[in-house]
Amino acid sequence: MKILSVLSLTAALILSPIVNAKSVSGIELSESLNMAEHTLILNGAGVRSKFFMDLYVGSLYLPHHQTALSDVIEQPVAVIRLNITSGMITSDKMIEAINEGFDAATNGKPQALKAEIDQFMALFSAEIKKGDQFTFVLTKDQGVISLKNQQQQGEVAGEAFRQALLNIWLGDKPAQKSLKKAMLGN
Repeated sequence: MKILSVLSLTAALILSPIVNAKSVSGIELSESLNMAEHTLILNGAGVRSKFFMDLYVGSLYLPHHQTALSDVIEQPVAVIRLNITSGMITSDKMIEAINEGFDAATNGKPQALKAEIDQFMALFSAEIKKGDQFTFVLTKDQGVISLKNQQQQGEVAGEAFRQALLNIWLGDKPAQKSLKKAMLGN
């Protein structure tokens, strides 16, 4: 049953109608994604930059528009999508950045989620290039399903992990404050 729901979810992501709602840093973002039993709307999107260089476009899709992390966490499903816009991002740099994100998201105590984080990091072991798209489907009942370029890469169970992943972009110490604000539609 679990495999069937994962396949349905993956198919829904791939077959979602492309209705462009917004263009951010040259990336056309779909207005909505159809996910099994949910239609998710684009909550917000922005650019992650470092040293004046755009690295990726981060977007958040939810069943209903939300402006606070606490409300996002309560949603039955959320999708965070990262569209890589820079050739400067490598697998090693992405792993380092995500590890820093988990450290900040767990207030410097990621050890409690070490097994889940290690499993998640496998997604970034292959080469990363400009144009790649990472999609994280976060559900309360299944945890996180990770896709790269619409191909499922893995699944990590656990509510604490799901919340920590959301906190990387939307928490008190986000990857970038302006990106958090944009993803929350503020």
